[in-house]
Amino acid sequence: MTRTIVLASNNSGKLKEFSQLLTPLGFTLHVQGEFNVPEADEPHLTFIENALAKARHAARLTGLPALADDSGICANALGGLPGVRSARYAGEPKSDARNNAKLAAELAQLADKSVYYYCALVLVRHADDPQPLIAEGRWNGELIDTPRGAGGFGYDPHFWLPDLGKTAAELRAEDKNRLSHRGQALRQLVEKLR
Repeated sequence: MTRTIVLASNNSGKLKEFSQLLTPLGFTLHVQGEFNVPEADEPHLTFIENALAKARHAARLTGLPALADDSGICANALGGLPGVRSARYAGEPKSDARNNAKLAAELAQLADKSVYYYCALVLVRHADDPQPLIAEGRWNGELIDTPRGAGGFGYDPHFWLPDLGKTAAELRAEDKNRLSHRGQALRQLVEKLR
């Protein structure tokens, strides 16, 4: 029996990535746009709270179980900024180029260039689920000034992986999915679902 989950996103990349691991477990994922669900507000200060809000919003409007993620990049020297504001760090409209430039400028005079990507995944069985499944992933790296690579998105061209001698944007998609914060969180969620 296939069980339907609504993905609290309209991102086709996330749909593909999540489906690869969830379909073999008997789940089928559909983006929230298929159900005319508008994007949820993300007013919270933590990734988990925002992911939970998005999952509850999608579940409430569809009557289906819902999966949501919230993720971003955090700089240790900046106390975890940009954090939950990663996508809009340089203001509106969203701009990867401006976000990267702002973060690089803020870290330029600091010795500590360490950053990490963080992802919180939340699955609710229904809108008022008192026991949501929560999974987390963290991917450590360093921020470099000059972008490298054409793959990925967001901060990936500046996210340097010293052990690999590459940025996240230089990795093959399958390698990035295996190593990334989102990949880690998704595998953790799959283990909880089993």
